[in-house]
Amino acid sequence: MAINTDSVLVSHEEIVQMLDRVSAQINHDYEGKSLVVIGILTGAFIFTADLVRRLEVPVIVDFMQVSSYQGEFSTGLLKIKKDLSYDIKDKDVLIVEDIVDTGRTLALLKEQLYKREPKSLKICTAFDKPSRRVTDLKPDYNGITIPDEFIVGYGLDLDGMYRDFADVRIVRKE
Repeated sequence: MAINTDSVLVSHEEIVQMLDRVSAQINHDYEGKSLVVIGILTGAFIFTADLVRRLEVPVIVDFMQVSSYQGEFSTGLLKIKKDLSYDIKDKDVLIVEDIVDTGRTLALLKEQLYKREPKSLKICTAFDKPSRRVTDLKPDYNGITIPDEFIVGYGLDLDGMYRDFADVRIVRKE
């Protein structure tokens, strides 16, 4: 079965506009404060880098890699594959995610990070797919709301491929 990624859903120009808008909101909200940004690997590494370069507040960047899925199904348990290197106790923390769909993994992660006693904890996502949500999780900073399509590009992948596209494309199986 061939994969077609010719259909662009979000252009690079739209991504740049989203980055400018979201970073302006974060700069406003955290003015006069410092921020710990936690990028969620692997999908959010490009978004995290682009976002923090636009932030005007002091930033510490760290990464986590987590999963609550085995194959296509949620286990209901959070598996931490790579933990933080930095202590977030009493810090303002921003989780940066590539996409929020069901919200299961992010809800579990948020619950775990609250146990580390941050001063505040918010979520920023590049892409939001609320039609797939099964939790009441809502990102504090939402880049672009998208329809229920399987997408790649701008860090999002299919079996590790296509992360390098500067835009976001719909995957079609032919």
